Amino acid sequence: MTTIHSGLKRGVSALGKPRRATYVVLTIFVLGSLFPFYWSFLVASRDSGMLTERVPPFLPGGNFFANAARVFDTVPFWKALGNSLLVSGTVTLTTVLFSALAGFAFAKLRFRGRNGLFVFIVVTLAVPTQLGIIPLFMAMSEFGWAGGLQSVIVPNLVTAFGVFWMRQYTVDAVPYELIEAARVDGCSMIRIFWNVCLPAVRPAAAILAMFTFMTSWNDFLWPLVVLDAGNPTVQLALEKLQSGYYVDYSLVLAGTTLATIPILIVFLLLGRQIVAGIMQGAVKG
Repeated sequence: MTTIHSGLKRGVSALGKPRRATYVVLTIFVLGSLFPFYWSFLVASRDSGMLTERVPPFLPGGNFFANAARVFDTVPFWKALGNSLLVSGTVTLTTVLFSALAGFAFAKLRFRGRNGLFVFIVVTLAVPTQLGIIPLFMAMSEFGWAGGLQSVIVPNLVTAFGVFWMRQYTVDAVPYELIEAARVDGCSMIRIFWNVCLPAVRPAAAILAMFTFMTSWNDFLWPLVVLDAGNPTVQLALEKLQSGYYVDYSLVLAGTTLATIPILIVFLLLGRQIVAGIMQGAVKG
């Protein structure tokens, strides 16, 4: 018995304490992930001539703020930032809210056609986005929205992936016993969703918000098709920086670095909830 106990103890200790090789591998992956961001900042802090040097420098220069000022002078970058913040923020809020509502309904409510409707939503994930660009542009033109930000916001108020994601998480995160107890206390269904379901699915909502914000912020094709040239988003403004015959990469990467900052801020704001969701899934697994 003592031998078995000591063997289990050694096994738990071996599993619980990572080896030095694990930290080495993780460090390599982290450095490899951060290097593109560092290289972008490195080029943005110098001039494009550094790219032709035989041995490029690996320390930042002192031209970043000058290059950033040139970005704002070359394209309407402030307006592009404001447009992208408005579009991405609105799309993120509505996607999380509507996806959580739909996910709660599909996971915990009983109604006719529930399974068929959910399967239809999942199947739409297999339809390429490019197939809907022409009819969607025609619809936006009929509504008189072509060229305005509403043409970018309204088609993305909710996504099939968001509904699928929230439904799958709600199935396990919200027990039926909590819903029945809330009903006994006289809560309406919308109050059950707001006070019982929404706090329970907060980690999944944070992850969905992060991915939705990134997707909307980085969207290029649809805003390029539907928005006016004088009403750009960040990605369209970056495209204008490299549309000339000669591409100044220090200018382009300075704009790219500025465009990355809001995504990093959103990740820092939602990081705790994202980590909590990942850890909760790991414990369940």
